[in-house]
Amino acid sequence: MGLALSTFSNRTGGSSLFKALGHPLAAESAIRLRERLAAAHHLVAYDPRGVLPEFAALYPMGAATPHQIFVQNLELLGQSCLNRAVEPVTMLPDSGADLLFLPSFSAATELASIHHLLPRNCEVLSLDSMRLPERMLSSPDNYLSPLNFATNLLWFRDRDGGHMRLTTTNYWGLHGAENTWLWCRLFDANGKVLAEFDQPAGQAGESIVIDSKAVRTTHNLGDFCGQMFVHVVGAAGHDIVKYALDDYGDTPERLSCTHDSNAWPATYYAGLPAPREGERVLLWVQNSHPTTIARGEIGFSRMGRDDDIRHYDEEIPPFGTRAVDVGELWSELRWPQQLEVHAGRHFVRPRYEVLQLKTQRRHCSHINVERNDLHADVARDTVTRWAGKGYLLPAPVLPAAEFQSECLPTPMSRAQAELPVRALVYSSDAQLVAEHSLGCLSRDHATVLDVSAVTHEVIGNTGGHVELCYDPTLDGNVDGWLHALFRYTLRSSGHTADTSFGAHLFNHPAVYRNEPQSYRSSPPGLTTRLYLRCAPAPTQTFCQLIYPISERWHKCSATDLVLFDPLGCEVARHSLEIPANGSALLCIAEVFGSHTLQAAGEPAWLQVRDTTCRLFGYQWTRSGDAFALDHMFGF
Repeated sequence: MGLALSTFSNRTGGSSLFKALGHPLAAESAIRLRERLAAAHHLVAYDPRGVLPEFAALYPMGAATPHQIFVQNLELLGQSCLNRAVEPVTMLPDSGADLLFLPSFSAATELASIHHLLPRNCEVLSLDSMRLPERMLSSPDNYLSPLNFATNLLWFRDRDGGHMRLTTTNYWGLHGAENTWLWCRLFDANGKVLAEFDQPAGQAGESIVIDSKAVRTTHNLGDFCGQMFVHVVGAAGHDIVKYALDDYGDTPERLSCTHDSNAWPATYYAGLPAPREGERVLLWVQNSHPTTIARGEIGFSRMGRDDDIRHYDEEIPPFGTRAVDVGELWSELRWPQQLEVHAGRHFVRPRYEVLQLKTQRRHCSHINVERNDLHADVARDTVTRWAGKGYLLPAPVLPAAEFQSECLPTPMSRAQAELPVRALVYSSDAQLVAEHSLGCLSRDHATVLDVSAVTHEVIGNTGGHVELCYDPTLDGNVDGWLHALFRYTLRSSGHTADTSFGAHLFNHPAVYRNEPQSYRSSPPGLTTRLYLRCAPAPTQTFCQLIYPISERWHKCSATDLVLFDPLGCEVARHSLEIPANGSALLCIAEVFGSHTLQAAGEPAWLQVRDTTCRLFGYQWTRSGDAFALDHMFGF
C-alpha cells in the first residue's frame, strides 16, 4: 500500500501536512524530537487530527512508539493506530504518562481543551519544534496554509558535459506577492547535502534561472546527479512551483526538455515507455522523503498485467536519487509496450531518459500520475449528446517531411480496462484532414499511431494537430481521463522528444464534472495565460498553439504573444487569430525579429494571453539536428 500519507485529493487538492512533516529543515528537527520521545519512561500520544500515522510513515517510531494513543472522536474507538487500540482522551488522566506527544503544529490550541487532564508532572512535546523559521512562511498566521509549502523537487545534474537549467518567472508577483525568494537545497544521489542557497525572485514577472553549471561553479562542486528541493517563500495566488527544465550539453546534439515534477507523490504512475532496439530507458527515481525506500518497496509491471510485478532490489536513502534501468527489469518488452510504476507514494512524478546506444543521443520526459479513485462514467451519453467531441487530447503534428509524429494512448486510471479511441487530424487552418479509429484498446495494448504517415500529403510545412478523443461508435467504458504519450523524431538525425498529457473538455459553455478547466470565474470565463521561455542564442525557440473546441465556441481566438525582458518589462507584443479547431506553429525569432529578441536580453520570456478561449500550447527549441519539445504550463 505504500506510505500512509495523504498527498493529493481531486476534491480538496494537494495536502500541505506531508510537506510540513517532510520538509528537509523539519526533518532535521524530527530526528531530535524522536530521540526525546524514545527516552521517555511512559510515553503516550494524543492525536485529535489523525496526524500520528503520517508522522510515523516518515519517521518510523521504533522505541518512540507511544504506549497508549488517545483520540478525541469517539467514533474511532475500536480502531487501531501504530498497532495500538486507540482510547478516548477521557482516559488520559489514568495513564500515568511522564511524556505526552501531541502531533500538532498548533499545540497551544489543541492542548487548551485537555490541559487539565494531563497526569501530574507530564511533559508535552509537539510538532511545534519542527516548525520552519518565520522568515520562510508566506502565511505566518496559518502554518499549514498551502502557500507556506509552495515546494517542489526537481531532478538536477551536471556531469559528462551535460547540464540542466530551471527557468520560470516570478508569477507569484503577478498575483500580488512581494519580497518573494526561493530557498534551494541540492542533494547528491545518496541524499547528502551538496549546496544550500537563497535565490531572489525579483519583481513581478522577472525571470528566474537556476543553471547547474552556475551552481557547480559557485559552490565548487564536482560532477553531481541528484535532486534539488525548491521552496518559494512569499508566494501568492499559486502554491504550485512550475518551471521548464532544459537538459543541454557542451555540444549542440545534447538537447531535451521537460517541466515541473508535480509536487504530490502518488501510489501509481503510468506511461513509461519500453525501449526500442538499441535503446536504454532509465527511470530517475527521486526519494521525496526523509525516510529510506526499502529494497523491493517499489515495483514495475507491464501495463495491464498486475500478475507480474518486478521489484527494484536496492535501498534508496532519504532524498536520494537512483536510475532504474527498465531493460534490466523487463528485458522482453519493446516499444510501443509500456510499463506501470508501483510507487507507493515514495516519490514525485519521475522523469525517464531514453538513450540511443549507437549515437549517444538522449531525451528526457516525465510519466504521469495514474488515478486510483476513478470509475467508469455511467453518464457517458450526457457527454456524447451535449458536449460535441467531448474530452479532447490535442498535440502537434509536426511538418511530415522533417518529422515523424506518433501517439501512444496510455491508460491512466486503475479502473481503465479498455480505451475506445479515435484520432482527428486537423490542418493549421482547421480543416479535418484525417480521421482514424484505433479501436477499443485493451489495457495492455501496444498500439501506436504514426500520425505523420496518414497526413503527409495534407499537412505540409505548416504542420497541424491531432486530437485524441473517445470513439462514440464503439462500446467500452470511459472516465474522462484519457492520456497519451506523443513521440516526435527528426528524420535527418533520429533525434527524438516525448511529451504526454491528459484530455479535457475544451472551450465549451457548459460544465461537466469540473470541466472545462481554467475558468477564472463562472462560465464563460475561459482564458489562456501560458509561459514560454526563450532559449539562449543560437538555439531557436518555437511554440505551437492549438485551439481545440469540444463543440461551439468563438470562431477565432484573440491571442497576444507578449515578450518580456529579464526584469519582467514588456518589450513587444504580437497579436494573431487562430481558427477554432486550428493551430499556429510559430518561430519566435520570425514573429518578433532577431533584433528585438536580442534587445530584450537573456533570459527573456513570453506570455501567451487570450481572454476569449483556452489554448493548449507546446514549447520547443531547435539547434541544428537536435530539438526539444514539451507542453507549456499556465499560471
